[in-house]
Amino acid sequence: MVQHTPAADIGQRRSNPRVEAYKAFWRRLRKNKAAVVGGVLILLFVLTGFIGPYLTSIDPNATQISNKLKPPSAEHWFGTDNYGRDIFTRIIHGMSITMKVGFFSVALGGVVGVFLGIISGYYGGKLDTFIMRIMDVLLAFPGILLALAIVSVLGGSLQNVIIAVGIFSVPAFARIVRGSTLSVRKLEYIDAVKALGATDGRIIFKHILPNVLSPIIVQLTLRIATAVLTASGLAFLGLGAKPPTPEWGAMLSEGRTYMREAPHLVLFPGVAIVIVVLAFNIFGDGLRDALDPKMKK
Repeated sequence: MVQHTPAADIGQRRSNPRVEAYKAFWRRLRKNKAAVVGGVLILLFVLTGFIGPYLTSIDPNATQISNKLKPPSAEHWFGTDNYGRDIFTRIIHGMSITMKVGFFSVALGGVVGVFLGIISGYYGGKLDTFIMRIMDVLLAFPGILLALAIVSVLGGSLQNVIIAVGIFSVPAFARIVRGSTLSVRKLEYIDAVKALGATDGRIIFKHILPNVLSPIIVQLTLRIATAVLTASGLAFLGLGAKPPTPEWGAMLSEGRTYMREAPHLVLFPGVAIVIVVLAFNIFGDGLRDALDPKMKK
C-alpha cells in the first residue's frame, strides 16, 4: 500500500495546471513594465474616484468671481477657472464621473455584445447572419458619430452618454466573442459534452464562456479608454454632463475661450484625459501579451 507523504501532496498541489497557468500569466504581465505602470495608475484612478471627493474640503461648484482665472499657486494647485472654482478639486471630483462612465458603459456594451457574440457563434445559420449584419451596420458608423447620434436622440445627460457609449461598444465585443466561440465550438470535447446530453445553456456558460474570457478581458480594458475619450468628446460638444458638473470634457469646453490668457484651464483637464486613456491602453496591451497563447513558453 502506497502512502502519500506531505511533501508529495504539496508537490501535487503546486502542479495544479490552473494554478500554474495563473502564475505564468502574472510572470508575463510583470515583465511588461509599461503594463505594470498602467495597472498601478488605474488602481490610483479608481481609488481617487471613490475616496478623492471626501479628501477635498472645497466645493467643486463653489464660485468666487474675485478669484477667477488665477494661475497655479500654493493655495490653488491647478489654478482657478473663469468662475473662480478650484480646478484641482474639480478634476478630483471629475475622476469619479470619468470612472463611472468608463466602467458602466463598457459593462453595458460588454454584457450585450458577449451574449450576442456567443449566441451567434454557437448556433450559426440565419441567426448568425442576422446578428452580424446588424453589427456590420453599427460598425459602418465611426464610434463618436454613432454615439453623437444616439445622444442627440436621447438627450444630453450623463446617463444617456453611458447608454450611447455602451451601444457603440456592442459590435466590437460581439465580433471578437463570435470568432472565439466558433473556434471553441469545433473542439472535440464540446462534441463529447453534447453526446453526454448537456444542454446548450450548460455548454455555453460552463464550457464556452470560460474559454473566451481572455479576449473579453483585454477588450474590456481597451474599450474603457475609448469610452472615456468618447464621453469627454461628447461633453466637449455640450451633449454630456450638464454644467456645473465637473466633467473633464466640459471643463475643456469652458476653458477654450480663455486658452490664451489662462492656458491652465485646458491644460490640466486635457492632461488628465490623456493619462487615463494612456493608462488603460498600455495596461490592455500588457494583458493581451500576457494572455496570448503564443506568448507561452
